[in-house]
Amino acid sequence: MPGLAFTAPALFSLFSYTALAAAYGARLAPHSTMSAAHAHPSTAPHHTDKKTLWKVISASSAGTLIEWYDFFVYGALATLIAGHFFPKDNPTAAFLLTLATFATGFIVRPFGAIVFGHIGDLVGRKYTFLLTLLLMGGATFAIGLLPDYETIGIAAPICLVLLRLVQGLALGGEYGGAATYVAEHTPRAHRGFYTSFIQITATGGLLLAIVVILLVRQAIGVEKFTAWGWRLPFLLSIVLVGLSYYIRIKMEESPLFAKAKAAGKLAVNPIKESFINPVNRRLVLIALFGATAGQGVVWYTGQFYAMFFLQKVLNIGYETSLILIATALVLGTPFFVLFGSLSDKIGRKPVILGGMLLAAILYIPLFMGLSHFAQPLNHVMIVALLFVMVLLVAMTYGPIAAYLVEIFPTRIRYTSMSLPYHVGNGIFGGLTPLIATSMVAHFGNPYAGLAYPIGIALATTIIGAIYLKESRHSEME
Repeated sequence: MPGLAFTAPALFSLFSYTALAAAYGARLAPHSTMSAAHAHPSTAPHHTDKKTLWKVISASSAGTLIEWYDFFVYGALATLIAGHFFPKDNPTAAFLLTLATFATGFIVRPFGAIVFGHIGDLVGRKYTFLLTLLLMGGATFAIGLLPDYETIGIAAPICLVLLRLVQGLALGGEYGGAATYVAEHTPRAHRGFYTSFIQITATGGLLLAIVVILLVRQAIGVEKFTAWGWRLPFLLSIVLVGLSYYIRIKMEESPLFAKAKAAGKLAVNPIKESFINPVNRRLVLIALFGATAGQGVVWYTGQFYAMFFLQKVLNIGYETSLILIATALVLGTPFFVLFGSLSDKIGRKPVILGGMLLAAILYIPLFMGLSHFAQPLNHVMIVALLFVMVLLVAMTYGPIAAYLVEIFPTRIRYTSMSLPYHVGNGIFGGLTPLIATSMVAHFGNPYAGLAYPIGIALATTIIGAIYLKESRHSEME
């Protein structure tokens, strides 16, 4: 029972990282708050005491992790979903259609960013990401109840696409709200460290999805799981969402947003200010093409595409591939906090761009290494190579929230940061598995798909090196 032996410590590790880092952060918080207040008295009123700050981080991170779980459990089950919602006569086409359906959720994320970012800048951070949480949870639960292709025919994939669109819209509004909410409570000197806990949640959501899948699979058996048990991880979402909603409903509004609202400084039209105003529009474009596009392809190559590469190209068993990926995620998760903290010391720009450049250089040897150690399967070396990919993800992703919140003003922050993030991470990054898998199928070369993430990562590194401005000394007003 290797899966069961792995999942308990993995699940424990996922939540213990937050607790351990929280203890470390509690030690830092009094000093960092005092330093910020002393050095910048004009911004001191918005700092938050350490107990409240960790409540904010815990509540925001828990809810965001659950939303990522909801969004990613589909991807972790993609090879099974292909056989239930698409015709079985062409498995390759069915899998590509499953990935295309997966991709629809990414394509609409920028629209969710605009809609919910607009609401978040007008109404508030708290109630906006309460709404996104309920939308995501409802759509995920509905996927678990959806009849398959053999039962309702073409209506099954159509309904699946519609539910993925709802998930994408909800996630488009969630991340910007959570990152903004946490950042607006934190002291400047350690903003990269504190916001990195939100950054853990994406990888944590994927890890949680894998762990739940393995636990359910072991509990009911492979045959039952393949037939109907794959629905249970989707249905479980409703319980997780309920718990998260209960936690979040007790939260207070962001102090910076409340201050801006009391002073009558909220944007009348956040969308217009973000994208029509030439100064802000330029910031949005630089954030997209100089940071988030490359970060997105690194994230999805190092985790999702690597998983599909193991399963579809190297023909490693489903359960084994999940365990290998999950082990690397468990080992790599603490480094999101490490690189977030490092960006507080040396800057966001060198850490983010350094991760993208290394990814572009290392991807071909890393994936060739996976092929080499797959036959015969060397578990240790495969995990080591996957771990390096997760480190690259942590470098690019750990500091990105701090950078995005620091370059935009409070009145339009939710809207402005959400769009470049979800275009970069959602479209450039989210389409990576589909594009890369399609390129492999077309050219017949197992490494052909890497041309896409390598090209985007290199282009983003060059643009970022020229146009990206360091933001770690910025005061959020």
